[in-house]
Amino acid sequence: MKHVHVCFLWHMHQPYYTDPLAGSASMPWVRLHATKAYYDMAYLLEQFPEFHATFNFTPSLLLQLEEIATGKIHDLFLEHTRQPASSLTLEQKAFLVSHFFSANWATMVRPYPRYHELLVKRGLDIHGHDLRRMACQFSTQELLDLQVWHNLAWFGYGTLRQYPRLAALRQKNRGFTEEDKHEMLALQHMAVQDIVPRYRRLMDRGQIELTTTPFFHPILPLVIDTDITRRARPDLPLPARFRAREDAAVQLQKAVTFHHATFGHPPTGLWPSEGSVCPEMLPLVHQTGLRWLATDEGILARSLAMCNRPWHRQAALYQPYQIGEADQSLTILFRDREISDAFGFVYHKTTPESAAEDVLRRLRNISHDTPHDHIVVTIILDGENPWEHYHDGGERFLSLLYQGFTTRDLDQPGLTTVHASTISDAIASVSPTQHLPCLHSGSWINSDYKIWIGHHEDNQGWDLLSHTRSKLMELAPTLPPDRAESAWQELYAAEGSDWFWWYGDDFDTDFKPEFDRLFRTHLRNVWTQMGQPIPERLHQPICTMRMGSAPNVVHQPVGFLTPTIDGLVTDFFEWRGAGIINTQPPLGAMWKPDNVFATIRFGWSLDHFMIRLDPGETISKKQGIEVAITLQSPESTFRLTFPLAFQGSGEFLLSRQSAPETWHDIGLHRTMSSRSVTELSLPWKEIRVEPGQTVHMSIAVREHGLEVARYPSPLPAILTVPGPEFEAEHWRV
Repeated sequence: MKHVHVCFLWHMHQPYYTDPLAGSASMPWVRLHATKAYYDMAYLLEQFPEFHATFNFTPSLLLQLEEIATGKIHDLFLEHTRQPASSLTLEQKAFLVSHFFSANWATMVRPYPRYHELLVKRGLDIHGHDLRRMACQFSTQELLDLQVWHNLAWFGYGTLRQYPRLAALRQKNRGFTEEDKHEMLALQHMAVQDIVPRYRRLMDRGQIELTTTPFFHPILPLVIDTDITRRARPDLPLPARFRAREDAAVQLQKAVTFHHATFGHPPTGLWPSEGSVCPEMLPLVHQTGLRWLATDEGILARSLAMCNRPWHRQAALYQPYQIGEADQSLTILFRDREISDAFGFVYHKTTPESAAEDVLRRLRNISHDTPHDHIVVTIILDGENPWEHYHDGGERFLSLLYQGFTTRDLDQPGLTTVHASTISDAIASVSPTQHLPCLHSGSWINSDYKIWIGHHEDNQGWDLLSHTRSKLMELAPTLPPDRAESAWQELYAAEGSDWFWWYGDDFDTDFKPEFDRLFRTHLRNVWTQMGQPIPERLHQPICTMRMGSAPNVVHQPVGFLTPTIDGLVTDFFEWRGAGIINTQPPLGAMWKPDNVFATIRFGWSLDHFMIRLDPGETISKKQGIEVAITLQSPESTFRLTFPLAFQGSGEFLLSRQSAPETWHDIGLHRTMSSRSVTELSLPWKEIRVEPGQTVHMSIAVREHGLEVARYPSPLPAILTVPGPEFEAEHWRV
């Protein structure tokens, strides 16, 4: 009989936004996430007492929750909310108009008529606009309503049920008073104060396990030695070598100590920041009393390869391993990447019922296909950011999922029992039987550290950090103990990964300059505590803004094409002049590796539309993958669908939309082939368009009926059907 332990680890994290010297924080995300994700996740588990899970709280987050709950620190957004709307200065009004729509518009703005009305009045794109002049167009009542909605929209289902007054305020919708606003802020503060006690109660009754991360969320291997980067990416240009093994030890020890003080019990498990691991950190982890850690399945695959052991995912992944020297042995687990990523990037695109059933389907398959009697499935993901993309904050999806465990939907009597377990309970039931003698150095993102090092902006940050630390090492023995402690605390905060996440060209956000400023602020504070002049370099921004750049750029065709539709790159010139869709994932705080298509090319002749899909690294090899290309003309919407996993000549189904979500099949077209690439061709006449008309094109990729990718994202590409003069219009010397 098989015994399956499904271990959910929800990772809760925010960087340290607080500037201790200024006594304030610039960003509101700890406070706002507290009334949504942090509160909701505990509240929902209380409704399902038989469901067990693990929660990982970074100490930098816990410290800020404490600062907010005690009133020690106020953030800039809260200060702008508290200001009476009638006495707002012009600068404060501009701040509200610029920043108080910072939420997922589809799920947290548009559902509320007044909030959406204010967004429409402001406009969706304000880059290049005069914010002061725009702010003058808002009345005092509109600004007051905006102050309220900026906070009110961030309350989740848990707080709404705990505090019915919040639902009444949402129902009121508009015309809020200053008394309404301060009543709402008081409830917000109560919710923040209740976060730690709620999780502690869940821990005390044995329903959850609480784990930790190095204190300020550093990439621990890079703190130990930045040259460790070369093991996975020898090609990257690196900064001057930074080595601070003792800092890595302090980040771990401070995390364990603070966690113990906060929850009353020391943690036994560690989620390393971004799942980043290396062999050198294992003794440090053991010395702090931690007994297990987790990372990504990509690390396991590469570790086995280092040991000349084969990678058979189904057999290797779903079990704990022993790692480290015999006298400092740890248990290590590896996350199921596919299920974990689906929570953040797939399931919000479908119904809660389909999402929950897909998780259960995947778990049934794992239970059936894994050749062990004792199975541990580790699902690890961000516990706060995904829910902004779900229209109900993920409540129904998670409720259905939890219910599937509590009603034993996954059990097969006499064959399989499935439990939702904490990780420590799973390890106690399924002791590691294999020792992992090799450990690859990398993170959950591409099994390397490229996000945080290698770009000239990243490297500049590391050099500034190194210079500041060297000076602190020199002067710390001469400083008063309290000043030395404060200086080190600020240096440890600067070692956090989040600042480096936004450096370089990997990701973008409107708040990138502020993350840059915060990093340099923590370093400037070190110099201030040392009583030294602040180096001029710390006053100069590191990052280069790329405001307004689209996450997926569409490059239009510039010439007619006559490719051979044979699934082969016959020669370089047959697709020369084609349009290209950038297949990189959207930039943002959440990240997902996208291996569906390496490149998408499209183009046309006078008579035909053509598209070429170059496969990515892995997903094209899977079964159950379907591609749907939607072409919307002024009069009709057509769809081309075909499976991705085939070789040789193939066919696609052309359908026409007859009603919302209803498609009428027109017929099969055999002008398609897939070998090294996938190519297809469709006569323009089949979709009833004329030269000069526009066509909106989207390419969706579905796995077992669930959308896993869309190109371009989030808006379709706009194409213009060519006429005879097309090439002449695009001709250039």
